[in-house]
Amino acid sequence: MKICKWALCAMGMISLNVVWGQRSLDTIYSNESKNVALFFPSPIRQAIVGNENFVFSYDREEAGYFGLLQGVEGVESNLLVITSNHQIYAFVLKYAKELSQLNHFVRKGDSIGKIGPAKESEVKEDSLIVGTSHYNMFCTSLLDRKPKDMVTKRKKGVRLRLEDMVYNGREVYLVFGIRNRSGIDFELDFLEVFRVNGSAKRRASYQEIPLEPIYGHNVPNKIKDGEMVRFVHVLPKFVLGDKERLKLVLEELHGNRRMELRR
Repeated sequence: MKICKWALCAMGMISLNVVWGQRSLDTIYSNESKNVALFFPSPIRQAIVGNENFVFSYDREEAGYFGLLQGVEGVESNLLVITSNHQIYAFVLKYAKELSQLNHFVRKGDSIGKIGPAKESEVKEDSLIVGTSHYNMFCTSLLDRKPKDMVTKRKKGVRLRLEDMVYNGREVYLVFGIRNRSGIDFELDFLEVFRVNGSAKRRASYQEIPLEPIYGHNVPNKIKDGEMVRFVHVLPKFVLGDKERLKLVLEELHGNRRMELRR
């Protein structure tokens, strides 16, 4: 049954034009007494292990960003994970009585390839326009509202503000405002969003889970001196736990200005 499943999976990948990388796979160790957590940059769409000695559990109903791995002593195996943005991740699985690492944070650059439709030209252009139009209209309505101030950080003449956090369907809309009074234009490299659990002072329990935007509205490349810009990031729906917070990281391109904002 396992062989059949993997054969079907392999055939499906070939038909969907998977591009495989040539680098060696990372090895993850697990045992039967502890959960080993794998955190991905995008929600998990599908995951398969190659041997019954290992079990990888994840939320199949509400796609989540992490899964839990356990294993029993025996032959080594492998794990294949496909995320909602079609990225493919693969790992070698081995048993270890003692574990030195319980949390693995997978980066987008760790992907071995991407899976997609066999004929992209068959995707109807109208459907893409409708999806983008939906985000565009809702983002525009948010920016038409009077700015709020959920949390603000100022540093060296630059102000970063999280103005609003709005749930709409299966997405979360984050409204940002950046004002530059530093005397120098600010070129935006990136604005990253993380879910934070625990305290950085207690590294064993501290976790940062990146939240990857699926759409950006009016995101600037540069904020000129004296300019104020407002824009929106659209992310897959998430709900913060009682002990979780948001962390925002703003970094300058070709400069060393960096700001961190927590809520």
